[in-house]
Amino acid sequence: MRKERLIVPVLAIIAVLWVAAQLLSSVLFERSLRQALDDLAARGEWRVTRTESDQGWLSSQGRLILSPLLGRPWRLELNYTARHGILSTDVEGTLLPRLDTVLQQALGEVSAPSVPRWQGTYHTLSGHSELRLALAPFVIQQNGRELTVRGGRLRLEGVYGDWRLQAMMDQLTITDGPAELRIGPSALESRYTYTEDAYHFTQSDSLHIDNVALTYPAFDVHMAPIDLSSRMMLDEQELRLKGELRIGEVSVPSEAPDTPLLQNAHTVMELSRINADAVRDTIRQLRQEAAWGDARLPLAEGTLTRLQPDLRQLLSDSPRLDVATIAADSPLLGIRLDADGALFFDNRQLDELDITKLDEPEEQARWRERIDGDFTWHDAPTVAALWLGLPLGTQELAFDVVRGQWRVNGRPMPELWP
Repeated sequence: MRKERLIVPVLAIIAVLWVAAQLLSSVLFERSLRQALDDLAARGEWRVTRTESDQGWLSSQGRLILSPLLGRPWRLELNYTARHGILSTDVEGTLLPRLDTVLQQALGEVSAPSVPRWQGTYHTLSGHSELRLALAPFVIQQNGRELTVRGGRLRLEGVYGDWRLQAMMDQLTITDGPAELRIGPSALESRYTYTEDAYHFTQSDSLHIDNVALTYPAFDVHMAPIDLSSRMMLDEQELRLKGELRIGEVSVPSEAPDTPLLQNAHTVMELSRINADAVRDTIRQLRQEAAWGDARLPLAEGTLTRLQPDLRQLLSDSPRLDVATIAADSPLLGIRLDADGALFFDNRQLDELDITKLDEPEEQARWRERIDGDFTWHDAPTVAALWLGLPLGTQELAFDVVRGQWRVNGRPMPELWP
């Protein structure tokens, strides 16, 4: 009899615990989503708007809009429905790309056969999230142009402060009259780690493209494969960006079917000494400017003038561009390139520069005068010395940049093109 009396209290406790776990799952999911959106906006590249939100203890739903911070040429409308469980939350929804009205008027109507759907999972205890998107083959037609995508897959996973992205795209074909561009298959891997409010962050990206082919009636160009990797890091002192590009072979079959125009191309560059505090100040100001805009005027008038002090401060540590490697072979031209060098920006009296007048030749000349540096072409071919008006026996070409003016082996750079 006593055991039977315990059944009701035990069931009641279990029911209370289940309701509490459901409610906790809903609250943690909402907090994680809000935190992720805030940190995405803190990067200063995206505008994140939450237009609808209906949080429940069994299920939640909402609508998000993602667009570039500077202007709104396009936006992604993301609808989601979350079903909360005790240990995890299952999420699904749709992803709808839209063009800005002005851009749509310029390009014409763009239509796709269906709205892509995505699925995801949020694990309550660990905070680990996973999102999956599969694209079926589709064709988009617009003003005589055609975009054909054979399909693709995307996977985004991680926890707060550490996210990984894997995207694979089958061949993509763009047709515009007689011209055709084919890209892929391609694969992208990306990792983004950050502290709260993106005060410090590191982003690493790696893109591999199996093949790129550009075809015109008169000629065609093939490139394969292409590997592009980059690393961006913002720490206490500076923003650094390092990139590496590798191209296996570039050929023009219509002109030289058996001889590559370029092969084994390799370039490594790094931009450093971008003042970190100025980067953060610029991002904050950009977010404020974007908040003042409306749908037709995303940034208020005079934005560049108000941003000018922060943009000048970006240059206060004398930015430096290091080119560690520029290497390539051209069997078709009989030339081998092996060069390296660096460029520097003079940071003195930055108030003399006016960013708002960069479209004027006089102001452009002032900026060029602040660039100094040097490059060396090792084991340069004889034909390169002839192009530059140097003696035939010249084996090394030393390019110097002094106040924006180029010199080669101590001589003024000759006019190569009319």
